[in-house]
Parts: sequence; structure tokens; C-alpha cells
Amino acid sequence: MLELDEVRSGYGRTEVVHGVSLTVPDDSVVAIMGHNGAGKTTLLRTAVGLLPTKSGTITFDGEKISKLSPSQRVKRGIAYVPQGQQSFPQLSTAENLQVVADGRKRGKALIDESLDLFPALRELLTRKAGLLSGGQRQQLAIARALITEPKLLILDEPTEGIQPSVVAEIERTIIELTQRGGLSVLLVEQHIGFALQAAQQYYVLHSGHVGSTGPGGAGAESAVRAAMAI
Repeated sequence: MLELDEVRSGYGRTEVVHGVSLTVPDDSVVAIMGHNGAGKTTLLRTAVGLLPTKSGTITFDGEKISKLSPSQRVKRGIAYVPQGQQSFPQLSTAENLQVVADGRKRGKALIDESLDLFPALRELLTRKAGLLSGGQRQQLAIARALITEPKLLILDEPTEGIQPSVVAEIERTIIELTQRGGLSVLLVEQHIGFALQAAQQYYVLHSGHVGSTGPGGAGAESAVRAAMAI
């Protein structure tokens, strides 16, 4: 699915990611963890093309995409949900979904499918997105991304500042989607328990390098905490 091989990137002359290699297999969840400033968001922004790759290669579905624009990567099946529960605040929940669905053959069906995953949004369709809670906006952001029918969903801190009940709902949805097949998830997350419960593989970043990696699951939590304490 997605492979990063010795990828280096950053901002201007400042290199933040130093030769990171990782793989996101088909129908899987891969979690990236690490302290603030470790380079997690920079790595995601590089994967989706918002930052240039200084060296190394990014391959998606067997195609090298390091030189492709963000829009070209989206067309190939990559969807990105950045930090901050982003939405169009002056539009209603329904309008936020419709903006993405417009022009798609299955637009209405895709909206219905996204609402099935986040049923709480059905009662909020007429409410402006700017008036939703943080958890509701995050559900909306993920629902909007799924309307694009991605092969790979990239999530940056989806549980940041969200109440536990919504965290559980997002976790359930991620696991359900990958079990259906046809979707992989690359997840940056500070909530270690959530990340390991959802992920089959984890990577811990230290100052732009991969410090450790291993299989996910609740049993990996002690190893991850030890790696992050280094």
C-alpha cells in the first residue's frame, strides 16, 4: 500500500524527518507515536505532498509518488485528516458533507454510508459545523474524508481534546473500516492505548528518526512507553 524509504523532509533548510522508513500494508492500521516535536506531523504532511521530499522515495500502490502534487495523491486514493477537527464552520453538517460528495456518482450513497459510521451526526445535519463540539467536528472531518472513497486514510491526532466516549466511537469505526477490507489507516496518536488497540504495527519517532517499531495490541503498551521514555 504505502511505503516510505529513507524519507527526509522539513521546512526550508531545516530538516525535521531524517531518513524514515515505514510500511502501511493493505487493510491495516499503522500507528506513529512520539513526543511533541518528534516529526510526526511533518512526516504525514510529506506523505500527502504538502511538504517536499528532500530525499528518499514514497511509493503508493506500487507507484512512486514523491513528485506528485497533493491533489494527484488524493486522486490515487489518499485522504488526509489534519489536526484540529477542521471543517467549514459557517456551513451546516449536511453542507460540509455535500461539498465533498458533489460530482461523485455515488454522492448520496457515500453520505449515507458516512452517517451510518457516525450516527450521532444524523441529528446534527442542520447545525452549523462551527457550533459542533470538538468530538462532533472530528467525526465530521473523518466522515468527509471517507466520502472520497480512499484506499489510505491518514489521521493526525484524531483523539486530541476529545471526550472518551467519542474516542471509543472513532476507534470502533477505524477498526470496522479496516476489517471490511479496501482501506488502510496511518494514524499519528498521543493516546497510546487507543493507538495500540487499533493498530497492527507501531513506530515510535525520536527527533525525526524511527526509535523503535513492533506489532500493535494492548501487550505492546509497556514497550512503547519504555521507548518513549528514552
